[in-house]
Amino acid sequence: MRYVPVRRNFEDLLDDVFNAPMFDAPAAGNLMKTDIREKDGKYMLDIELPGFKKEDIKVALKDGNLTISASHHETQEEKDAKGNVVRQERYSGSCSRSFYVGDSMKESDIKANYANGELKLEMPNPEKKVQEEEKYIAIE
Repeated sequence: MRYVPVRRNFEDLLDDVFNAPMFDAPAAGNLMKTDIREKDGKYMLDIELPGFKKEDIKVALKDGNLTISASHHETQEEKDAKGNVVRQERYSGSCSRSFYVGDSMKESDIKANYANGELKLEMPNPEKKVQEEEKYIAIE
């Protein structure tokens, strides 16, 4: 005699639950992977932010700290033919990362570009001081 497993309805339900979008969302450890390199006296940061839109991302500079944050909110709703909600799911997530770049860094020194799930930042190396022009102070 051969054993044949019987599929029950609750197993179908569990399959639906574990195929939900929230289980497809990136794990926290996989968010904001960052590559930092120096080229021609500038720092280049490449930060992976897959699934985020440009308007979901904020880059701020305060007290010498460069903070990159991103948040994503999604709602999915399924209705039957009568307009009754059959299933409704919500996903909300955010992440942020900070880098100390020095007190001399200004927001105008930093250039940012976001495309294809990758944020690219370019800024001068704070250790390499830019030679200022000699300025004279008037004597009264």
